[in-house]
Amino acid sequence: MRSFASDNNSSVHPLIMEAVVKANTDHAVGYGDDPWTESAENKLKEVFGSEAIPFLVFNGTGANAVALQAVTRPFNSIICAETAHIIVDECGAPARMTGAAVVPVPTADGKLTVELIRQKLTNFGVCHHSQPKAIYLSQVSELGTVYTLDEIRAIADLLHAHDMYLHMDGARLANACAYLNCSMRRMTVESGVDILSFGGTKNGMMMGEAVISFRPELTQYLQYYRKQSTQLASKMRYISAQFIPYLENNLWLENAMKANTAAAKLYAVLSRYSEIKFTQKPETNQLFFTVPAKVACKLREKYYFYFWNESRYEIRLVTSWDTTADDLANFEADLWNAFN
Repeated sequence: MRSFASDNNSSVHPLIMEAVVKANTDHAVGYGDDPWTESAENKLKEVFGSEAIPFLVFNGTGANAVALQAVTRPFNSIICAETAHIIVDECGAPARMTGAAVVPVPTADGKLTVELIRQKLTNFGVCHHSQPKAIYLSQVSELGTVYTLDEIRAIADLLHAHDMYLHMDGARLANACAYLNCSMRRMTVESGVDILSFGGTKNGMMMGEAVISFRPELTQYLQYYRKQSTQLASKMRYISAQFIPYLENNLWLENAMKANTAAAKLYAVLSRYSEIKFTQKPETNQLFFTVPAKVACKLREKYYFYFWNESRYEIRLVTSWDTTADDLANFEADLWNAFN
């Protein structure tokens, strides 16, 4: 099956699969006291800086729940875009695990702004109200848009002035860096991010994420939040081994650039049809657009993809690191057939 439904559906990069197989040798001490985990943690520090303290976990929801526990208490609130993963797609896990209120903010493009956030920074010190403490932002956003470095810094500066924290969900951080042509360190700690959920499963990895703390006071209890959240792997080496080739020789960037380039080519194909209207600016590997109902239905007969808004036939297509020229050519032909 080939599809443009999600980069979660893509295969594992051969170098990463090879690393997992090589880690399956002899015995190794569990729970991260193994050479693969030590090497992975060192690689992460090389990429994000010596102040970065990583904690490897199983998945993205777990990473977000662990990170947000580190920056909040149950009487706090977490502000996010109304399309944010933590409020739409994680079955309430962050709210349950933190006890904090999650406050959604309507946005046109999936991105928070200083102006939108400032409206929610109220009632500090009033015991009747949840106390704002953290901002959650996705880089890339759920609508495929990218925060610029200046936008991230402006949000971070606002939060830090109010003794708040900035949590970035970096499930597609690699795609954003490829788009802005910057390093992951520049986009995170150097832009004021306090804690990061760093993922690779959408970009060639099999499983696993890293919660990376850039603040000592957040690092202090992360090992306990990870354990209580059932995110500490006993056979950690199989998660850790993947990060080594992923971060070596910029494989993360190479994969992201392939996905972004494939999306740009797909965008060019879709743009030939005046009936197709893009609802978000294409910036990375996600495309959002509306199509005539008959075209959507014909395409659905052959391709698996998500309707973002079924009432107006708004579709999301996502390219991956392993999207091929044949995938694009076949879709181009099938799209022409759907219109004719």
